[in-house]
Amino acid sequence: MNTSLSWIRRYVPDLDVTAKEYCDAMTLSGTKVEGFKELDSELEKIVVGRVLTCEKHPDSDHLHVCTVDVGNGSPLQIVCGAPNVAAGQLVPVVLAGGRVAGTHAGGRAEGGVRIKKGKLRGVESDGMICSIEELGSSHEFYPEADPEGIYVFPEGTPAGADAIEELGLHDAVIEYEITSNRVDCYSVIGIAREAAATFGKPFHPPVPKKTGNGEDVRDYVSVSVEEPSLCPRYTARVVKNVKIGPSPKWMQRCLASNGIRPINNVVDITNFIMEEYGQPMHSYDYDKVAGHRIVVRRAQDGERFVTLDGQEHTLDDRMLMICDGEKAIGLAGIMGGENSMIGDDCTTVLFEAACFDGTNIRLTSKRLGHQTDASQKFDKGLDPNTALEAMNRACELMEAFGAGEVVGGAIDYYPVKREQVEIPFEPERINRMLGIEVSPEEMIRYFEKEELVYDRERNAVIAPTFRQDLKRTCDLAEEVARFYGYAKIPNTLPKGSATAGGLRFDMRVRSLAGAVAEDCGFSQGYCYSFESPKVFDRLMLPADAPERKAIEIRNPLGPEFSIMRTTSLGGMLTSLATNFARRNKDVRLYETGNVYLPAQLPLTELPDERMKLTLGMYGKGDFFDMKGAVELIFDRLGIRGERTYASEPKRPYFHPGRQAQILSGTTAIGEIGEVHPLVLKNYGIGDRVYIAVLDLKSILPLVSFDWKYEGIAKYPAVSRDISMIVPKKVTNAEIESVIRSESGSVLESCELFDLYEGAPILPGFKSMAYSLTFRHRDKTLEDAEIQTAMKKILRGLESLGIELRK
Repeated sequence: MNTSLSWIRRYVPDLDVTAKEYCDAMTLSGTKVEGFKELDSELEKIVVGRVLTCEKHPDSDHLHVCTVDVGNGSPLQIVCGAPNVAAGQLVPVVLAGGRVAGTHAGGRAEGGVRIKKGKLRGVESDGMICSIEELGSSHEFYPEADPEGIYVFPEGTPAGADAIEELGLHDAVIEYEITSNRVDCYSVIGIAREAAATFGKPFHPPVPKKTGNGEDVRDYVSVSVEEPSLCPRYTARVVKNVKIGPSPKWMQRCLASNGIRPINNVVDITNFIMEEYGQPMHSYDYDKVAGHRIVVRRAQDGERFVTLDGQEHTLDDRMLMICDGEKAIGLAGIMGGENSMIGDDCTTVLFEAACFDGTNIRLTSKRLGHQTDASQKFDKGLDPNTALEAMNRACELMEAFGAGEVVGGAIDYYPVKREQVEIPFEPERINRMLGIEVSPEEMIRYFEKEELVYDRERNAVIAPTFRQDLKRTCDLAEEVARFYGYAKIPNTLPKGSATAGGLRFDMRVRSLAGAVAEDCGFSQGYCYSFESPKVFDRLMLPADAPERKAIEIRNPLGPEFSIMRTTSLGGMLTSLATNFARRNKDVRLYETGNVYLPAQLPLTELPDERMKLTLGMYGKGDFFDMKGAVELIFDRLGIRGERTYASEPKRPYFHPGRQAQILSGTTAIGEIGEVHPLVLKNYGIGDRVYIAVLDLKSILPLVSFDWKYEGIAKYPAVSRDISMIVPKKVTNAEIESVIRSESGSVLESCELFDLYEGAPILPGFKSMAYSLTFRHRDKTLEDAEIQTAMKKILRGLESLGIELRK
């Protein structure tokens, strides 16, 4: 949001401060200023001069030698190269020693270009006659200026006057950073109200005068709103006998300071109202409105519409349109149509000032990729009570400029009026919140400066509807703080009842799992949730794989980020590939992040967001190192019960003989494997890669942090080692299960310490050796008890086809 300081002073005339003082104070009172630019900062000693004579330079075809009266009785001789210079003109003249902006004969210089006396082609020149560009502006904002030559003042401008003053350039343009909750400050009136409150000056907002002849606007036009939820208020007035022409210079200067190019009186008035009140308006050529009817309705799917800028848009039924009796004539809240635009031959104007649903306008603008100044204001959520006042102000200006005759009355569709908000006044609570001591009377004075009304009978503060940010006591506390002065608020410790903080259970699980992974040498990485559809081909997933059913992003950053990921392998392999390309050795990474699994496509409900812990490594280590890290994570998470590693189902991205699905009972909780060589080739990795993916959503019900303390054992332990010939198909999990079930309560631990295949072990078999530790809690074990337990264990192992190694 930009405003000029002179425009603010139209409503706060007693504001006698410099631009810097203004910016500093406004920022401290809560209206943050990003920066400011003084339009005359590079301009010095520039006056209005009358060209008395203009003759061709004796030694140049394009230069002229001019005699110029600058109001001091001593005409100056100035050599000028502008093609439009002529005797009798009133022009801006830079006196010797003065400065102009922009590029001049000496090139661009910091602080402008200094003009000195000198000779041009042998002829003395005592100054310079300026173009509007050399005064720091442009033809775009001064449409009366010759784009190829010097600027010419209108007749009647006194010679010797301050040219910068005549052009309205003794001004500063202020740039603000307005928060989205302060919708009222997206207007000059709103900023001026804040300035008046900040500096304690009287605020004089415009008060529109009653306008209109004896006719009734309802005889000219009718309005029908079919979507009241998207258009809570719609006002319309008609102006006839319109005379299209330039708007007054003061209005052109106001618009130019906000970066808006002046066009003509009708368009300039609607733009001026949009900036002054923050209320966008639109004007239609009344004679182009079929049936002289306005219908506010939704667009039809596939409907096409051409806006004022000549762009054709394809619409859908979520978008709101302004239509006449036959066709659409405006895209509500964004831009009018080419088919109803104001032309030079327009004689009757239909003005519109409405309030549209901000969310709908924002979504429509986003879908069409068409953002305008109007849509940016509407999507903040405007105050509907401002619409009619802004309309009446526009009609007042039309009459004041002699631009047309206003038809009496106004059409005002406003079925549900927005009411003011009543907030209980609790000064003690406000003081406690802020840690200050301000009297209730002082607080009320702060509120009154902002046009907040204190109702003594109800002990409440009434917030006007334009202050949509005020809803409760904490909002009033903020108002007290910013006018009391943030710098004056002392440092105090926060007060309140103590609460037991801590992480949620799922966050504790993620944190602990990550900590264990880091203990195993893994470093945390972060991968994007957005992915390319090409990831499925890289992972060699079949065409009917469920992972290919991914959610497409409607407005992706690019094709490489066009879907939501359904597997975490792509991101992990990409990270490992990056490290491999950088020649990093022995890389171990882990990531915790969601995958997004839709129930069906297109989406009819939110997808299943499953948190995955993904471990990936290459270099030192193998399948069993990865399995050991996974088992350690399970152990630290307190996941008890039997876990198995099933060889089915097969995953195409893993090596066919070096992969497993991790089961807890019958529940799949993860998968582990060596990555398939062809997948590694797709990612450009020239080393073996091992990956484990744990489904934390399935693991959460199995986690327990209930650890029971057991005292130091009082009785000694007894160890036995057994070495066995085991069929290759028998797993370690099956052997441990038999050992624990057959040994009873006296078995303390069971550890595999040797695994061997090869001669002299027969093919189809392997050698496995275990260390068993026995201990009784209440007594010293006798040898007979241990022998009994060992016999049971050996009988159980024989049922698996296992024999003791001899």
